[in-house]
Amino acid sequence: MNLPDKPNESNAAVQNLYSDAYDWTNQCVKCGYCLPACPTYESMGVESASPRGRINLVKMAAEGKIDFQKDLAEPIDLCLGCRACETACPVGVPYGHILEAAKEAIENSPSANQKNKMTRIKKLALVHLFPYPKRMNRIGSAVQLYQKTGLSKLIRSSKVLQKVSPALAHLEQALPDIETSSKRIRPGTLMPAKGETKLKVAFFTGCIMDSMMSRINRLSIELLTIAGCEVILPENQNCCGALHSHQGETKQAKALAKRNIQAFMQTDADVIVNNAGGCGASLLEYGHLLAEDQEWAAAARAFSEKSKDISQILHQLGPLPFTEGWQGIVSYQDSCHLRNVQKVQKEPRLLLQSIPGVSYVEMEGFDRCCASGGIYNLLHFDESMKILDEKMKNLHETKATTIVTVNPGCQMQMSIGIQREGAANQMKSLHLVEILAKACGLD
Repeated sequence: MNLPDKPNESNAAVQNLYSDAYDWTNQCVKCGYCLPACPTYESMGVESASPRGRINLVKMAAEGKIDFQKDLAEPIDLCLGCRACETACPVGVPYGHILEAAKEAIENSPSANQKNKMTRIKKLALVHLFPYPKRMNRIGSAVQLYQKTGLSKLIRSSKVLQKVSPALAHLEQALPDIETSSKRIRPGTLMPAKGETKLKVAFFTGCIMDSMMSRINRLSIELLTIAGCEVILPENQNCCGALHSHQGETKQAKALAKRNIQAFMQTDADVIVNNAGGCGASLLEYGHLLAEDQEWAAAARAFSEKSKDISQILHQLGPLPFTEGWQGIVSYQDSCHLRNVQKVQKEPRLLLQSIPGVSYVEMEGFDRCCASGGIYNLLHFDESMKILDEKMKNLHETKATTIVTVNPGCQMQMSIGIQREGAANQMKSLHLVEILAKACGLD
């Protein structure tokens, strides 16, 4: 590595960033090709909100020239992590790896510990909820009861959440109707293929998908079986660790990854399938996450090689046995991590266009981030809504009545956009699986 003199600061955060990310920052030639691809640079208009600017700040922090909290923390925290800059970069700078190394260093710096920088909402979600499927499912069941009893209508009419937090109020309204827990397919279940078995699949349920969107998981499994897949839901699987990595909690992300690898590699599945773009990107990068761990590196690489998005498998094994057509114009919003990390672009579009009678219209800026960004829309509500509002202008030009996504955060974010436009009676946001299942006569 071509390294400068050792930084003056001796804390572990600086040393870790210096050793992990400094060489990557030197790959940036400051050409500016990333600027028009970056949603936060477009909305904020300052260099520190661009990939190029953030890379330079990380480089300076690694050299000990600037302060982690005063100079680096805010620009890094305001990054959506959409990684569109990687697609635009002509020299292949691994911005996502730089970003996560920087977040880990910021979270572990002495000043962060003194200030207790992790917010209450992050601590609650990352440490006490997402790693525990049973806790997440209890929350899902509680929300289902909240919706079923009509309490949700009372809360919305009172506008109490709006007074407490506009971000939470919008998110509450964007939640889909949650199925009862009795319909949730349990870990350890084996679902046989309907007809000839073409592929053995291990299905990743996820944490948000399993607790808040279990209907989409159930429909995903049904679609896979009618496409010719034998589907197993491995026991002891847990959260993919994506949100932990994005928030600098790398140690916990690695622990979650190891549990998933152990759970899935015990099966004899040909493929590991997920239905959430952000989760899939995390699973695909387990090989990178554990590359320095001699005990787990080989297994992590093997796991990543087997990981596929559901759209890839359904397209590969298609055509699906459609029984119904679709009315109205459909448009598609790319999941950033499905497009930019997993490099899956054509399969969701081809599946949508294969539905009988569908009128498909591509949206301008379909590859631009919707600004959900995991929990970004909770932590940086105003910045997120500014980007989302621009997205909605493009969507209206398509005259679409259905906007399709392949990620739970994207789906809820687009629902928020529809609410903000007052268009809930004219437009809806669906997961790709939902529209395919409906066209196949599934419910």
